[in-house]
Amino acid sequence: MRKSIVVLDDDPSMLSGIGRILKHNGFDTELFSSVEDFHSRARLNDAICLVLDINLNGKSGIDLRRQLTRSGFLIPVIYITANDNDAIRKAAIDTGCVAFLTKPFPANSLMSAIKKAATDSDQAP
Repeated sequence: MRKSIVVLDDDPSMLSGIGRILKHNGFDTELFSSVEDFHSRARLNDAICLVLDINLNGKSGIDLRRQLTRSGFLIPVIYITANDNDAIRKAAIDTGCVAFLTKPFPANSLMSAIKKAATDSDQAP
């Protein structure tokens, strides 16, 4: 049974906070602060889901999600962002996300989205 959550966010305090929430709720985590580090070390096959910031130091989390999908990684994604607008929200939803959370978000919103992702990943082939 998968228990790991992969998190990619370039904000150190947000990354740390999410890590603490997940650990408190019994999850193993892989925390990444850069796309490069994520590409070199992330173990997506073992993960329940990917918590993915949309704005990553000039790179797009939405584009990263599209790349992962093209490469065959169909992992459930929970987008997080501090810059919510209709165009970003639509682009994120169009990639097939489990949830779209605007920073700051309550811990229970994240945990609800992870529970949904876990249910979705259990039903995946």
